[in-house]
Formats: sequence, structure tokens, C-alpha cells
Amino acid sequence: MAVYAYKARDRKGRILEDTVEGSNVGSVAATLRQEGLLVITVKEQGAGQKNILEPFKGVKLSDLVIFTRQFSTMINAGLPIVRALRTLAEQTPNKKLKDAIDQVRSDVESGFALSEALEKHPDIFNKLYVEMVRAGEIGGVLDEVLLRVASQLEKDQELRRKIKSAMTYPTVVLILAIITGAFMLIFIVPIFARMFTDLGGTLPLPTRIAIGASDILTSIFGILIGAAAIGGTVFFLRWIKTENGRRIWGRTVLRIPFKIGYVVQKGALARFSRTLGALGNAGVPILQALEITANSSGNWVIEDALLRSRDAIREGHPIYAPLENEAVFPPMVTRMLAVGEETGEMEEMLEKIAEFYESEVDATVKALTSIIEPLMIVVVGGIVGAIIISMYLPMFKIFELIE
Repeated sequence: MAVYAYKARDRKGRILEDTVEGSNVGSVAATLRQEGLLVITVKEQGAGQKNILEPFKGVKLSDLVIFTRQFSTMINAGLPIVRALRTLAEQTPNKKLKDAIDQVRSDVESGFALSEALEKHPDIFNKLYVEMVRAGEIGGVLDEVLLRVASQLEKDQELRRKIKSAMTYPTVVLILAIITGAFMLIFIVPIFARMFTDLGGTLPLPTRIAIGASDILTSIFGILIGAAAIGGTVFFLRWIKTENGRRIWGRTVLRIPFKIGYVVQKGALARFSRTLGALGNAGVPILQALEITANSSGNWVIEDALLRSRDAIREGHPIYAPLENEAVFPPMVTRMLAVGEETGEMEEMLEKIAEFYESEVDATVKALTSIIEPLMIVVVGGIVGAIIISMYLPMFKIFELIE
């Protein structure tokens, strides 16, 4: 028996963190679910300290997709699961994925179900992956479900890439502009400042401001400002992973102007629709599917809304009813869900919703990019140009200063 640290949500929505003994991650998670808890994470204590470089050795999504598709093909061809896993482990180039496949194969040989073996590696096979595999095992359509999982992973990654592209470009350009400006203030401006000091006279206001900023950056205050910026970034990244941080940031990010919040919301709605539809097609029970979808939504507002709707659905309400009271879900979503429930075509409706919002995200990202690119050029040019002009302004009075 090993000691496992877990993080879970109780029926009242409170986050619980504690330790418990268990034989493996799967058994601990099953025990917590029987107690009425929504499991968020379960990790063996000390497991993350085995290798200091382990956090940097990830599994690329492309490697996971290839593994899943090949695994599906082998199962469909009639190969036993153990033999298929052994073959895939031998040909997988990614060391971390190879080790995980070997451990999964060993657990399956020991009598574990495939889903239980996969559940021991949450950093590679997320809850959506595991639950869809479990549904495929129960329904005897494991090969078909694995293909759906691969397609789901590919579409989800593509959607995330589109959303990140809308936010990454302006962020990178702005950072480069700040670095360029800081470089000029630290290394270029002091050269002009010494020359102006030797000449004497009163310098123009823009020049005095640039020299003052240079003096701050080249003094101890500059080091403190840099340390504060790095510390603030680290603190922010840690903070948004806490429950309070996730709640505040989840609401804030939806309100970011210039269509950024719009893109995030529509992307989260597309991910919600596609994930819930994929789980429904795989045969996962609706309450369990809502829990999984909430955890993989990527936004606290949608996660909280889905968990509240799950409680209402457990009491007998249709899926769309509680979502109508959530502002984050547009009327189009709830109306289409209502039609899907009435006609028995819920999965098809969810697929259409996902396709609609994915096209919305794609169109908005393209529009944002066309607007942001020239805007960022103006910003960068403005920062650099302001510094250059402030240094050249005294040149117009150079002869007066010499006299």
C-alpha cells in the first residue's frame, strides 16, 4: 500500500485536499468516487521527485495520437491487447510514452482492465481518454472508441492552437518591444547622456525623461524592477492554478477586450460541445460525462456551470434547462441542446455546435491577426521611435550648447 495525495470536489462544490492509502491510482480514485467526491487529481506521494528533469520530459500530442490510431488498427485486426501494447512500446520513439506503454502492458497482464492501467498515468492519458476507453471496453467497441479519441485529441489541439495564436502574437511582439526599449535605455541612452552632460545646458523634456528612465534601469532599482517582474510572473502562474485564482482568472479572461475574451469563450464552448458529444457517442453516462467535460473545459466559469447543471440533471431536469440560467451559454446552445434531447440526436447537435463555434473562432482569429499585426508595428515603432527622437532633439541645439 502506498500513500496518495488527492484533490477532489465534494457535493457542495468545496475543494478537498488530503492523503489516503491505496494500492494504485485507480483504486484510490474509485474509492473517492464511491464517497461522492469528484476526483480532480490523485498522485502517489514522492512520485514526482524521482527525477528532477521529469517535468521537462513531456509527451507530444502528435505522439499520443499516432499511438492511439495504431493501437486501434491493431485491435481491429484481432491482435490481443498485450501483444499490441508490446509492439507499440518497441516502436515508440518517445521515452516517456514508451515507459508508460510498458507499464500499461504489465498491468494488463496482471489482470487490470486497460482503462484502469491507463488511469495510472494521468499526465499522459487524461480523464477523457480513460473514460472513453472504459466505455469502449464495456461496449466491446474499443477499436472504434480509440479512433474517436484520436480524432478528439487532434481537433482539441487544433482549437487550442487557434486560440493561442490570437493571444500569443501580440504578447510576443509587446515583450520584444519592451526588451528593445530596455536595451536602448540601458546601453545606448547613457552614451548620449554623458555627451549632453559635458555640453551643459537645459535638455528638452523628452530627453530628460529618457535619461531618467535610463538612470533607473541602470541602477539598483532596475535590478529590483526586473526581479519584481519575474517574481510577479511566477506568482501569477502559480496563483491561477489555485481554486480562488482559477475562479477570478476564469471570469476575467472572458472580459478581455478586443475580441480576446470572445475567442476564449467560443473556444471553450466548442471544446465543451465536442467533448460531451464524444463521451456520449462512446456510451459514457451523462452525469459522468458532464463531470469529465467540466474538468476538461479549460475555464472555471464553464466548469462551475456544468457542475451545477449536473446536480440539477441528477434531480431529473433536462440537460438544457439549468444551462439556460448560465450567462456563459448563449441561447443558441441551449436551444439546440433542447432539440437534440427531444429528437434523440444529442450527439449530432453537439457536433454541430462544436463545428459552428470552431468556425467562429477561426474567423475571429484571422480578423484579429489582420488588425493586431499593424497595431503592434505601430506600438514597437512608437517605443523605439520615441527613444530615438528624444536623443536627437538636443542635436538641433548642439551649436547653441557648444557656445
